Amino acid sequence: MAEELHRRAPFERRAGSPTLTEEEAAGLDGQVDPAWRREGSTLRRRFEFGTFSQAFAFATRLALLAEKHGHHPDLSVGWGYAEAAFTTHSVGGLTENDYIMAARIDRLA
Repeated sequence: MAEELHRRAPFERRAGSPTLTEEEAAGLDGQVDPAWRREGSTLRRRFEFGTFSQAFAFATRLALLAEKHGHHPDLSVGWGYAEAAFTTHSVGGLTENDYIMAARIDRLA
């Protein structure tokens, strides 16, 4: 049986490494919360909270997790929400690393 996505570790993707095909990305879509959506070469999710401080606290935990694994999202935080957007900048598109981090964040949420 394949290792669960959240248990995998992202690894460095150098320029020129392949991005996910549509079929590969579609297969990984089912391994993360359905709230994640693909928008072109980005995997994005909005998290809702009751207050700004809750949203900021979640974004801080997310940032620390991203730093630990060396794969960082673009983050937006506002009153009652935090939004994370992943893409693998070094290759210009989606890779398994983006889905690994999404699965880890699902567990954080």
